[in-house]
Amino acid sequence: GNAPNFMVLSIARHRGVKMPSFFGYMMWSCGFLLPCFVLLTFLYFL
Repeated sequence: GNAPNFMVLSIARHRGVKMPSFFGYMMWSCGFLLPCFVLLTFLYFL
């Protein structure tokens, strides 16, 4: 459920840790994962 997610967000805000927004996280993860997926596709399927 969402309870653990909200708990982590609450603890992070309380300690002053900056958490990324949804789109900030998506940009970071796509920047990392898409090159990995492309590389693995070329290695295993082409």
